Amino acid sequence: MAEHQPTSQLPQIPAKRYFTIGEVSELCGVKPHVLRYWEQEFGQLKPVKRRGNRRYYQHHEVLLIRRIRELLYEQGFTINGARHRLDVLATADAAEAAPTVTKSTADYAELRREMMAIVELLRV
Repeated sequence: MAEHQPTSQLPQIPAKRYFTIGEVSELCGVKPHVLRYWEQEFGQLKPVKRRGNRRYYQHHEVLLIRRIRELLYEQGFTINGARHRLDVLATADAAEAAPTVTKSTADYAELRREMMAIVELLRV
């Protein structure tokens, strides 16, 4: 297997909206045919396709490709393992972003009693 440079040594991602497959290849240290293969294997990776079926990747996709590269080349994951790991991370991120409400009926009843007490105090 060919040696790959560590993710920390990859070039900085420029502030652009879209990147061609050639640019992403250089930014991520991965050949274009590997990127096309990863599109088939990782459902989260969906570049915009324009005229002539040309691929244009967005910033978040370049970051995702770097993450996939790190999982496969540096951490030794298989394709299936990397796919599963990304799914787990996405689920964890979604769980952190969504507020978790686990109030029971008793909690609501107590809250209602407290609110009514406040209302009574305000009426005096």
